[in-house]
Amino acid sequence: MRQWIGVLAMVFGMFMALLDIQIVTSSLTQIQGGLSASPDEISWLQTSYIIAEVVMIPLSGMLTRLMSTRVLFVASTIGFTIASALCAGATDLGEMVVFRVLQGFLGGAMIPTVFPVVYTVFPPRQLAVVMVVISLILNLSSTVGPTVGGYLTDTYSWHWLFLVNIVPGVFVAGVVWTLIDVDKPNWSLLRGFDLPGLVLMALFLGCFEYALEEGPRWDWFADDTILGAAAISAVAGALFLWRVLSYRQPIVDLHAFRIRNFALGSMYSFVVGIGLYCGTYVVPLFLAQVRGFSSLQIGLTVVVTGCTQILVSPFTTIVARKIDLRMMLAIGLCLFMVSMYLTAGLTNQASFGELLVPQMVRGCALMFCFLPANLISLGSLSPELLRSSAGLYNLMRNLGGAIGLAGLGTVMNSRVHFHWNRLIEHVNPARPAVQHYLDMQTSRFDPHFTGGGGPAAIKMLAATVQREALVLTFNDVLLLIGTIFLIGLLLVPVLKRPAASPLKS
Repeated sequence: MRQWIGVLAMVFGMFMALLDIQIVTSSLTQIQGGLSASPDEISWLQTSYIIAEVVMIPLSGMLTRLMSTRVLFVASTIGFTIASALCAGATDLGEMVVFRVLQGFLGGAMIPTVFPVVYTVFPPRQLAVVMVVISLILNLSSTVGPTVGGYLTDTYSWHWLFLVNIVPGVFVAGVVWTLIDVDKPNWSLLRGFDLPGLVLMALFLGCFEYALEEGPRWDWFADDTILGAAAISAVAGALFLWRVLSYRQPIVDLHAFRIRNFALGSMYSFVVGIGLYCGTYVVPLFLAQVRGFSSLQIGLTVVVTGCTQILVSPFTTIVARKIDLRMMLAIGLCLFMVSMYLTAGLTNQASFGELLVPQMVRGCALMFCFLPANLISLGSLSPELLRSSAGLYNLMRNLGGAIGLAGLGTVMNSRVHFHWNRLIEHVNPARPAVQHYLDMQTSRFDPHFTGGGGPAAIKMLAATVQREALVLTFNDVLLLIGTIFLIGLLLVPVLKRPAASPLKS
């Protein structure tokens, strides 16, 4: 029982760290007003957090061996809690970005440290239940984040997006310090600590993440800053890879990628990251831009995915014990493809009813993907290798989300222009239907209206064309996400069958 309570406290801490990526998404306008920031500047609330988190996640393996799991997790939780309080008290954008970097960096250490503890503490028969809980937390953090954020901001203020972490953070730190003690620190590792490798990794991942996050907004390499970030990332990445492969005590151990199931499992973590983050991004964006929903309405619509995951989670444990994990993963990939196909029938009137079934299928699919991918990948590692490689597995999920969102932004910009040009070809005032529409809209305006009703009717027509171009674009990107999962499905036969399923031992 002590182990269960301790691990559940760690899982809740991981949930806090993951939730803080998405919790601000539905409240950016309110935070922007509170900090007197511009719409372009306020996006740094998420960008800064994600960049810091991505740098810390692979570093966590080395820090775990150096400090021990308990010390690293508790120190990170306390620091994360303090950073949350500082974010709530920020008075301008500069302060907020600094505190969000600190919050993301410390939160990044709380995510991967959970997995080695789970595989060390629990016997194989209990492993499935714990992994289902972790998978559920990973998914729920994305789907309920906008809902929780919208509720806190509408009910209290945006400051509570960060203040809500304080009491749980103190509680988690106390419980983990008391109940978790699975390894000892090895401070002798400080003698060979690879500081150049750390700097190279930070430059590589930080600049890479920055280019991905900001590239779609600034037209990629047409912007000098994006071009410079990409160049620094490429050079630092090459030097980092050389350093990791040549230094006797590398900051990150890449040997786990020699194991086929870990390498492929990490690839599936990357694919699922694309589905998780992009699916959570596209539907709320559609509801905001096309349907004009408020942040709370959006949250209440997309929470269906999270509710489905809660209902399905006990069933996935049974399935994982009964069938080959590779088959379960294939089922999850297929279900996600179906959910994307069903969602890709969006119209300008689509709302909760039309999105209900596709979101339920997506919630079920994510649970069927996460559990087998985790078990196939991490279950193939020795305990020592697991501690150093769990961060890499989690990093792949975050990189999948970051690359997916960046690619999504670029594809959406391209497709919306494509559909606009195709639609506008048919909007010719000489056509009777178009002229009838303009006459009907013109008649709705006061004839004494400045400039007459004609220009206003034309603006309404242009807005209608823009809306339909957006709808078609959203349907295109949903099908594209489904195609990525199809590619993942085709690679399932390459996975090796686990010598002995840990769930049946």
